[in-house]
Amino acid sequence: MAEYERSRTMPAQPEHVFDQAANVAQFDAWLPDALHVHAEDPPAVAVHEDRTDHDTSALLRAERDQMRIEWGTREQGGYAGWLQVAGLGGGASEVTVHLSFFDDSHDPGERAARDALDSSLRRLEEQVRLRTDHTAG
Repeated sequence: MAEYERSRTMPAQPEHVFDQAANVAQFDAWLPDALHVHAEDPPAVAVHEDRTDHDTSALLRAERDQMRIEWGTREQGGYAGWLQVAGLGGGASEVTVHLSFFDDSHDPGERAARDALDSSLRRLEEQVRLRTDHTAG
């Protein structure tokens, strides 16, 4: 089993960050470029991976009262993950993303996983900034 985790501080209230992160229709704006999530019958989603051109059935749960999103594959149990938003005070938040790969065939390797997590967190911050700037103006 392989596990990866990355965190990033964002200059926005935790509710704003969580709302952006939990919006399934906006996932493509911050997930790694090769992954696309399509809502089915919640909590069921389909995850399309460009690399394999394959759809995987997954579950996705967003708990706003806990500021937490959890996901994982349904049938084969190859991977799972979570995103947690925590308020830091002063209008800032810390976002942590954690991935667990239970099947080596799903594990992209440490460098690729960390790069993808860092890129996703950076893209999420950009989306949060766009939304926050837009609503403030």
